[in-house]
Amino acid sequence: MAIKLKQSIKQSQSLAMTPQLRQAIQLLTLTHLEMTNVIADEMVENPLLEELEEHREEKNETDYKLEKLEGENVEAQAPDFDAKNDLKGQDDFDFDQYIENYNTHSSSLPPSMAQSSETEEGPNYENMISRGLSLGEHLEWQLRMQNLSKREWETAHLLIHNISDDGFLDIDLKEVCEKTKTPLEEGLAILKIIQTLDPVGCGSRDLAECLGVQAGLLSPRMPLVEKIIESALDLLEKRDLKAIATKFGVDTERVHKALEIIMGLNPKPGRLISQESTHYIVPDIYVRDIGGELKIEVNNEGVPPLRISKIYQNILGQKDSSSKEYVKEKLRNALWLLKSIHNRQSTIYRVAQAIVTYQPDFFRKGPAFLKPMILKDIAGEIGVHESTVSRVTSNKYMHTPLGIFELKYFFNVGIGGKNEGLDLTGESLKLKIKEIIDQENPQKPLSDQKIVDLLRTQDMVVARRTVTKYREQLHIPSSSKRKRK
Repeated sequence: MAIKLKQSIKQSQSLAMTPQLRQAIQLLTLTHLEMTNVIADEMVENPLLEELEEHREEKNETDYKLEKLEGENVEAQAPDFDAKNDLKGQDDFDFDQYIENYNTHSSSLPPSMAQSSETEEGPNYENMISRGLSLGEHLEWQLRMQNLSKREWETAHLLIHNISDDGFLDIDLKEVCEKTKTPLEEGLAILKIIQTLDPVGCGSRDLAECLGVQAGLLSPRMPLVEKIIESALDLLEKRDLKAIATKFGVDTERVHKALEIIMGLNPKPGRLISQESTHYIVPDIYVRDIGGELKIEVNNEGVPPLRISKIYQNILGQKDSSSKEYVKEKLRNALWLLKSIHNRQSTIYRVAQAIVTYQPDFFRKGPAFLKPMILKDIAGEIGVHESTVSRVTSNKYMHTPLGIFELKYFFNVGIGGKNEGLDLTGESLKLKIKEIIDQENPQKPLSDQKIVDLLRTQDMVVARRTVTKYREQLHIPSSSKRKRK
């Protein structure tokens, strides 16, 4: 069978991922801080972008004019720029129109979307927080107060810097003693010293040793607590208080008191000393309850008002200029950045507005009144694709009267409800399960099926496996482990 080869011309449409389109998509996914950093970098690389001087002492009417907008905000607006058709036909943009629209400020949002100028500035917490010592440095500082020989110090130093962030020793004591040529008894004595430093219990080799060190320093000493930690932790985990009472020949009341003391000990003492850097959350949206009406404001802090430099505008007006093509390219990039910033802020505002409209009870009554909502609901409301809503809500936060929430928090699939409906969200179910368990009898804890029955009486119809799933997400043990005998 012969295969014939032939050439043909076919016309088709396809979407090309240009660098400008990639930048616009990337801006949608960036956090507020990341976006401001991108703007700052672009202002360094692109000479056509310059920040408006809003408080110029000498105002030249030929350079810019003041235009009063709605409310009390006054914006500086650059004059119209005529590139004399140099850029027309070069791409898909009407550059004259874009310069006119975006030359005043980069966000180009209507006054209802702009953040209020009356917003009070909070304290700069970066100026209040300094770098703390790591766990190893903290222990080493205390150990320097001990009168140790050179060999003892080498052993202690090696032990300290092999302690995990939770406070447990990550290296075998024998291995340390072999490296420093220290007798095992001497190495154990040094480890005991480390374990009594602050926080107490760091350097322990297991949970029993960690809790035992802390119990041994209690004042007054409590022998029953130490005995339980030493030889009955398995029974304690099962909450078998009767077996513990029988083992040590005491009544269950004393075991209850010992249990309360043990619960107050720290199973991971190393976490009390943390060198982790502080991560700040900067909300992209502010929702305020003003006179019973929910007002939405976009956070434009750190987004400078930008315009196209007049110096480079004049270069485009010159007939013979070797830098003309360079300026054209930079102008396209500048206008696309301004358009992308505007689209980002505008889309975030519309998504936030749709969320507030869809979830009014949440903002006024709390998380228990969160309704099921999916990306498709918001996408259909504002007329964009679901992927756009997904990008907009990724790593974005909303400041509300109830606190700060990630935008993704508001999206919940319905998991049950009355009349076999799906009007119950996972978040509200978690709150209800926790409330029921908090009110249960500790001696007769409720099984997951019993919780299902109680929920059904409140028109919350869910499956038992659903209750089990959300109970485990709340880190609440099963009824057998919650039981107190």
